Amino acid sequence: MTRNNPIAFPAVLPVVLGLGLLLGACGAADRLANVGQAPALSPIEDPTASKGYKPVQMPMPAVEHASYAPNSLWRTGSRAFFKDQRARVVGDLVTVKVKVTDKAQLDNTTKRSRKNGEDFGAGRIMGFENKLDKFLPNGSSAGELLSLDSEGTSEGSGSVRRAEQLATNVAAVVTQSLPNGNLVIEGKQEIRVNFEVRELIVAGVIRPEDIESDNTIESTKIAQARIAYGGRGQITDVQQPRYGQQVMDILLPF
Repeated sequence: MTRNNPIAFPAVLPVVLGLGLLLGACGAADRLANVGQAPALSPIEDPTASKGYKPVQMPMPAVEHASYAPNSLWRTGSRAFFKDQRARVVGDLVTVKVKVTDKAQLDNTTKRSRKNGEDFGAGRIMGFENKLDKFLPNGSSAGELLSLDSEGTSEGSGSVRRAEQLATNVAAVVTQSLPNGNLVIEGKQEIRVNFEVRELIVAGVIRPEDIESDNTIESTKIAQARIAYGGRGQITDVQQPRYGQQVMDILLPF
C-alpha cells in the first residue's frame, strides 16, 4: 500500500508567484493602455439583453377578468378617467428615490468571578494527634492536614457600531410586467468626477399603486430590492490590494 507524499510548500511557491505575476500583467496592460485617460462610461443598453439577465418568477394569484357596467364610463381596474402618466408597461420609466439609513449599536459586557477556600485539620483525635505528627513532614501538624484554595475570573466585552446613509434619485426602466400587475424595474446610473466613476444600481419589484402622482417611488417600497453603490477609477484602484496579495491571502494558511 503506497502513501502519497504531500506537496512541499517550496514547490508550490513558484506556481503561486507565477499566477500572481500573470494576473498582475493582465491588469497592468489594461491600465497602461488607459494612462492619462478618465475611466470610460458603460454604453446605454437594454437591461434585458445584458449577460446573466433572468426574468423574475414569483407566485401569482388567480387571473381576474375585467368587468364592465352597463352605461358606465368606468372600467374595472382603472385609476382615473384620464390617461395615467405613471409607469405601467414594459419600457416605461419610473424615478426611484433611494434613501437608505442604517444604524446599529450593540454593547455587551460580561464579568464573572469565583473564589473558593477549603481547610481541613485534626486538632484533637483522642490524644493520637501527637503520634500522628511523627508521620507528617517536618513543620507540619495534624491541625493543618489539608488546605485548598481556588480562584477564577472571567471578563469579556464586545461592541458593534455601524452607521450607513445614502440618499439619491435614479431613473429605472420597467423590464417586466407580472401577471398580477406588479412591475419589475432595473436602473443604473453612472457619474464621473475627474478620474473616478460612481455607479448606482437599483432593481426589484414594485406595485403600481405605490407609484406617486409625479411618477416616483420610494426605495422602501421595492420588494426584493437590490441596491448597489460603488465606484471604479484611480481612487478605487489605490484602495484595493494587488492581485498577488489577494492570491497570497487566499492560499497562505498562516
